[in-house]
Amino acid sequence: MLLIIALVIGEIGDFGHADADGPFSLPAIAAFIGGIGFVGAIPAALLGDLSTSWRVLISAAIGVVGAIPIAWGAVRLTAGLMRMNTDPTLSERDLIGRLGQVITAIPAGGLGEVRLSVGGQPLKYNARSAEALPSGTPIYVIDTPTATSVEVVSTAPRDGLPNLDGS
Repeated sequence: MLLIIALVIGEIGDFGHADADGPFSLPAIAAFIGGIGFVGAIPAALLGDLSTSWRVLISAAIGVVGAIPIAWGAVRLTAGLMRMNTDPTLSERDLIGRLGQVITAIPAGGLGEVRLSVGGQPLKYNARSAEALPSGTPIYVIDTPTATSVEVVSTAPRDGLPNLDGS
């Protein structure tokens, strides 16, 4: 029911407070109502010898008291999750300077494929190079013409000259 209210009616005043840190936020109210039911079910099951009216009254009272820390925990948890720092989204500029390897040969001025390690994940990109590069050639990214392609140069040693990593 609370989900329907949140989706259909949305936030009215501070009832469904967006940053989820108030006592009347949607997570707090949902946790409080759920907590009443869960915590109140325990004494209801244990007090089977009492009359129905006393059992309901005691179970409701214990449920309300027990639901308060549950609601407080829900507010703290959702506020922490909503304020959690995340890494910035990867952009084309982040690829410049990466080392990788040719996986599909690149003809001079044509397209091939390279594998780059970005954030610990191997990613495949279309690649161009001014010179032909065979499969397995180590490469260095010098430009990103599009979001799915890179321009590369070889880092393989040539004619006794050291490559970019100093070897």
